[in-house]
Amino acid sequence: MTLDRLPPPTKGPARHRQGLTCHDDPARPREPAEPGSAGGPKLPGTTPAAFTRLNAAAAARIGVGPDKYAHLLGMAPEHLREDRYRTPASTNIRIWELMTLEAPWHEVSLNMAHASTLGTLGLWDYLLTQAATPLESLRDAADFIATVADAGTEALRIEADERHVTISHVNAADLTDEVASAIRAYSLALFRQRFSESTRRDITPVKVALAARAPRTHRSLTRMYGTRAVEFASPVNAITFEAADLTAPQPHAPGLSAHLRRHARQSLEEAVPLLGWLDAFRAALRAALDTETPTLRSTARRMALGTRTLQRRLEEYGSSWSEELQTVRREHALHLLTTTGMTLDAVARRTGYADTGGLRRAVQRWTGQPVAALRAHDEDGHAAE
Repeated sequence: MTLDRLPPPTKGPARHRQGLTCHDDPARPREPAEPGSAGGPKLPGTTPAAFTRLNAAAAARIGVGPDKYAHLLGMAPEHLREDRYRTPASTNIRIWELMTLEAPWHEVSLNMAHASTLGTLGLWDYLLTQAATPLESLRDAADFIATVADAGTEALRIEADERHVTISHVNAADLTDEVASAIRAYSLALFRQRFSESTRRDITPVKVALAARAPRTHRSLTRMYGTRAVEFASPVNAITFEAADLTAPQPHAPGLSAHLRRHARQSLEEAVPLLGWLDAFRAALRAALDTETPTLRSTARRMALGTRTLQRRLEEYGSSWSEELQTVRREHALHLLTTTGMTLDAVARRTGYADTGGLRRAVQRWTGQPVAALRAHDEDGHAAE
């Protein structure tokens, strides 16, 4: 069984939606939020493979075996190890739900923090640590929240004045109280953890505000935040730092921050969201095309299906094996031609064409122009060097 979307429970803990009204830092105009702007495509309903890998590792530490979630969409090994794939947010929520069944929410948060060593969250970790100051890094991380989370339901808000910087975490996903509390506490602790790593000194918040109910013991939270100044049942989830701590210069390579932003935008534009069975099928087909000429039998075997079952599923989605294969071959061929220096012979072999003549005719049919004209421009339409 593949779980594409978590159904709301008929019984059990109450579900929670959190909203927040907050002003961004007035000293820095915010970028427009449309897809393709500062943060690139938002890819709602999905999270990066790096975050899913982290969740799986943290679940193992707390005693949740992979047999509990391996059947969920996006948990196939070929999807987890490739950073271009984006797992359904519902899959990650389910893993968090399983963790909160094993331990209290504040212990789940601490366990996640321990598992979140620098680099485990991929590109977002470096956006958050490599600018000239922690505050500038924070703004980069907020712009590109989609590189670590579901930007359709999550956002960061920053308020800054001469004395303090407050980071508020907005999460509008449909979550149980335990899961919502665990995610809030962990996400805020992550900022303290990364700022301390990037500045190479302990950065302690002035205060932390959580919408969660106060647990019986605060030891886990005190360890995460380095302070007992934690407020509960707050209308917002926020962490406040001294402005001096976040505006002090930190070690960084000049120009690296701009490079990371470009890389983040490109990564989001090239991401492959997995939101249903057809997405998973196409991902398997693309993966096969990287190493072989896929056949109906070999692709069905990759998906643990019979060939007739695979054909029937494609028909249910209004497609067919031949249509899907041709679409993926076209995408793959055009990608190799416009983004690599591979010879035409090599591209033809990689995409299943018998010779370069067949590839040339296909490119003319797809694009209305010859291969030479296609390769004379980069993917942004600019003349190639």
